[in-house]
Amino acid sequence: MPEDKKSTATAASLPDGAHSDFTESMSYGDYLGLDRLLTSQNPVSAEHDEQLFIIIHQATELWMKLILHELHAAVTCIRADNLSPAFKMLARVARIQSQLIQSWSVLSTMTPADYLRFRDQLGLSSGFQSFQYREIEFLLGNKKPALLAPHRHKAEIHDRLKAVLDAPSLYDEVVLLLARRGFPIDSEVTNRDWSQPYKAARSVEEAWLQVYRSPETHWELYDLAEKLVDQEDSFQQWRFRHLKTVSRIIGHKRGTGGTSGVNYLSKALDYTFFPELWNLRTSL
Repeated sequence: MPEDKKSTATAASLPDGAHSDFTESMSYGDYLGLDRLLTSQNPVSAEHDEQLFIIIHQATELWMKLILHELHAAVTCIRADNLSPAFKMLARVARIQSQLIQSWSVLSTMTPADYLRFRDQLGLSSGFQSFQYREIEFLLGNKKPALLAPHRHKAEIHDRLKAVLDAPSLYDEVVLLLARRGFPIDSEVTNRDWSQPYKAARSVEEAWLQVYRSPETHWELYDLAEKLVDQEDSFQQWRFRHLKTVSRIIGHKRGTGGTSGVNYLSKALDYTFFPELWNLRTSL
C-alpha cells in the first residue's frame, strides 16, 4: 500500500477526533516522561523476579513522594488554621496508604528461592535507607537524629531531612493548634525540642477528651483527630504487611542494610505517632 494511503487508512481507524500527529505537540508519554520512567528499571542480575522487586519499590517511592506532597501541604494549612483543605489532603494520604498496603501482596508472590537468586547482588542497599520513608516518619513525629547518618553522603538529602527533623511534626502543629484554640496545653509541650520524639502529655489528652466529649462544639478538631487516627491506622497496617512479607520471604535473616530484619520491623510496630488519640478511648 502506498505510504499516503496507508497513513489515511490508519487515521481513519482512530476514534473520531483523536490526534495522531505529535511532531510539534506534547503527547501523553512526553507529559509523563515515560521515556525516562520506563527505562529506570536496571536489574543487577538476570533473574526474572528482580524486575518485580525493582518496580514494586520504585512505585512505592512514587506514592511516598505524593504522601510527602500532601502531608507538607496539610501542615501548612494547619499552621494557618485553615483545616478544610487539610482534611482532603489527609484523607488522600490514607487512600494512598491503602495502595501501599496492597502492594505487599504483589511482592509476596516472590518466593524465598526467587529472592535468594539475586539478593546477594543487592550489596548493602536496603529499604531502611529510603530517605522519603524517613522524611515521612520525621514528619509524622518519629524523630530520631541518629537516622540521619545513612544520608550523610548526599548533602542535599541530609539537609532536607535535617530541616524536617528540626521542625514541628504534623502532630506538633496540631497540638499547637489546640493551644491556639484555647486549650490549656503545658508549655513543656508547646516549647519543646522539635528534633526529639513526641511524648504523650496529660494536658494534651485532657484537651482531646474535651473535644471527644463534645464533638458538636469542636467539630473541626474532632474531624481532624479522626483523620489523624486514620493515618496511623493505615500506617500501622502498612508496617504489619511489610513485616509479614519480609518474614514470608527471608524469615529471620538480617536485612541487606544490616538491620535485624523482622525483629527491627516488629519493634517499629510499637511506636505510636499520636498517643493521646489512642489513650483517650479508654478514658471516654
